[in-house]
Amino acid sequence: MKKKSTILILFLIISNFIKAQEASKIQNPPVIMEGLVGSRGFSYQLVADKKFQSIPRLGYYTVVNFQTDWGESKIGDYMLQGHLTYTILKGLNAEAGFFANPVDGIRPSAGFIYTYANSKVFVLANPRVDIAKNPNAELFALAEYKPELNEKLNLYTKIQGLYCHNLGYDFHSRSYVWLRAGLTFKELTFGLAGNFDFYGPEKYNKNNLGVFLMVNLF
Repeated sequence: MKKKSTILILFLIISNFIKAQEASKIQNPPVIMEGLVGSRGFSYQLVADKKFQSIPRLGYYTVVNFQTDWGESKIGDYMLQGHLTYTILKGLNAEAGFFANPVDGIRPSAGFIYTYANSKVFVLANPRVDIAKNPNAELFALAEYKPELNEKLNLYTKIQGLYCHNLGYDFHSRSYVWLRAGLTFKELTFGLAGNFDFYGPEKYNKNNLGVFLMVNLF
């Protein structure tokens, strides 16, 4: 009797461990790569938010994007960041790392990341600030809506925005609104895209209208 009870307990422990491992893998989101070909030029973005399997509260978050203009050989418009993250509450992480752009170079950075996700909706909000003289304070946010159309296709819509303000000199540094509308088939999403970018204190505007292709790498 004791032997059977011991075997049953071990079986339950192993089953729960396997389920926990599977759940952690499902919750670890994909690396998202997107390219846009449009009226202004070529735009690229990569977003990754990964957790360490051995330390589930600890992870790494990165966003890389750049914009090239047709006829120009140099990339003068880019932003990239890399942050270690630590889970405070479900959906809420603290972050610390670096942020880089062509105006300020590389600066240390810290902030928070909030995410909410279900089968149809994904929301991310990422406020952060430079840890440097004349820091930039920034809010990066995106929202996706992706309902199922049939067994093979999902509708895909996204709005992504950024607002960056220089606290030292008190002026608008950079902002944008990016819109996407298309279809998702397995790991591929494609459709129409519009990037509306604003630069500097005068909010100088450049737009890029075209088509996009996005790939999810699990």
